[in-house]
Amino acid sequence: MWGGRFSKSIDDAFAHLNASFRFDWRLYDADIRGSIAYAKALARANILGDAERDALIDGLTRVKAEFDARTFEAEPGDEDVHTAVERRLGELVGAVAGKLHTGRSRNDQVASDTRLFMLGSISNLQSLISNVQRAIIARAEEHLDVIMPGYTHLQRAQPILFSHWLMSFFWMLERDRERFAECATHTAVLPLGAGALAGNAFGIDREFLAGELGLARVSENSIDAVSDRDFIAEFLFDAALLGVHLSRLGEDLVLYSSAEFDFIAMDDAYATGSSLMPQKKNPDAMELARGKSARLIGDLTALLTMLKGLPSAYDKDLQEDKEPLFDAVDTLDALLPVVAGVIRTLRVNADAMRRALDASMLATDLADYLVRRGVPFRDAHHKVGQAVKRAEARGVALSGLSMEEYKKIAPEFGADVKDVFDFGTSIASREVIGGTGPNAVRDQIAKAKKIANMV
Repeated sequence: MWGGRFSKSIDDAFAHLNASFRFDWRLYDADIRGSIAYAKALARANILGDAERDALIDGLTRVKAEFDARTFEAEPGDEDVHTAVERRLGELVGAVAGKLHTGRSRNDQVASDTRLFMLGSISNLQSLISNVQRAIIARAEEHLDVIMPGYTHLQRAQPILFSHWLMSFFWMLERDRERFAECATHTAVLPLGAGALAGNAFGIDREFLAGELGLARVSENSIDAVSDRDFIAEFLFDAALLGVHLSRLGEDLVLYSSAEFDFIAMDDAYATGSSLMPQKKNPDAMELARGKSARLIGDLTALLTMLKGLPSAYDKDLQEDKEPLFDAVDTLDALLPVVAGVIRTLRVNADAMRRALDASMLATDLADYLVRRGVPFRDAHHKVGQAVKRAEARGVALSGLSMEEYKKIAPEFGADVKDVFDFGTSIASREVIGGTGPNAVRDQIAKAKKIANMV
């Protein structure tokens, strides 16, 4: 493709280092789509005759069929997917294949291919995210009456509904889905027609090309077009943050499935055993969700580190954008269906959750009781703190203090203070939008179902 100016062949070791077909073959569908559109654009610019255009399109369609069937045979000289497709096209249609590259550089070609590949990947990932969201909604609806301890700092804090805890991950994933949608908007830009860096000399209709490829607009600057990898960086950030959210879900489920908690149990289909200890049931699916997040963060870090020192226009360093991208796509493709399966099949132990509740978790409700009787919240907080301290000193629950002791702490305490120590009442008092009150959670689920197209 480029050897006319050279007097010797490329060194074998360098050829191996330089070649990318072993991983960028995955761009074949996007590459061939782009080439078919470009053949049409060349014909519109009178660079190709209609018969030549049709021959190229037919040949490219045949090459795609070979890739689809996994019968495409690579040759040692196939430096990348672009040269492989062009070489095979020449074998099928003859010399006219040499006209396809007129005015086109691999620089604008690979940038276009990568954008097309990413748009397909984003669409698939959004579907996989939605699948996890639907699993969350279904399980939350099944367990609307289950109360569990809510935690901050991994310490028991306040009672919440299990469904409220689970739905918190729906909204994390919804932000992820929205970010990928925004990334798709930034990705749907056409570099083709930018050439190597200076633009196309043959009057190619770039708006036509964008329309043929389903892209929203064309790039505004040819130098920027061939070097821009912001869209990949954005995708990898979105993937890394999605990985972080899945990791946090994984951490909670690993903790809650331990014997010390026993809040949930993983289905056997998503757990493994020990090679030594017969009794073990390990939550490996969600441990892998934690672990894979590190991989996704690494993909982002690798790309940003590669980009940070590049000069203008295209540089071969940019070949290193593909493997982190492909790795992130593959990681999430493998992980998201497993997470959905874990959620759909896990067993919820409502009794264990209720046993984990204790009266001290209603200390805030006790302070609210005093506030409703005119005590400033800071004073109420201090007085309830004294009550907690006194209960601990006596070795009783907060609800076990006598009325006399409560009166000594604050005269505003009345006989109805005992009514505070009801977990259902505590939860029912938090019926604000986004709160853990049963009606608020039902409203939250109803909104989520609309988002997830479940109604």
